[in-house]
Amino acid sequence: MAGGREVTVLYTNRALAGAEKRIGKGIIGVAQGLLDGASGVTEVAILLQVGMEAARVDAKAGGNQVSLDQAYAVLDQAGFAAAASPVMEAVAAVLGYAGEAAAADEGEASPNA
Repeated sequence: MAGGREVTVLYTNRALAGAEKRIGKGIIGVAQGLLDGASGVTEVAILLQVGMEAARVDAKAGGNQVSLDQAYAVLDQAGFAAAASPVMEAVAAVLGYAGEAAAADEGEASPNA
């Protein structure tokens, strides 16, 4: 939540690939960088923007693309830790997803559903 409103994000492999391209390093490197200090606010803002944009497109909401300024506004309102934690948890869910058949065998839902 940011400023009392819920912010919806959606992470897919395609969205994460777009984030990697913009950041200039792989998503595993970004995640590791958050642990060792090599990644920070810029990377989280880009991941947040990518996730917000993917959610907007998936919802067929129309309107303009989500801007990096909008992502920074969410970070400013929610705070870095409050935004970074759920973003990275969602990214980890996509990276760890073994496919629909494997998830069905284990009774898990797709993180992209």
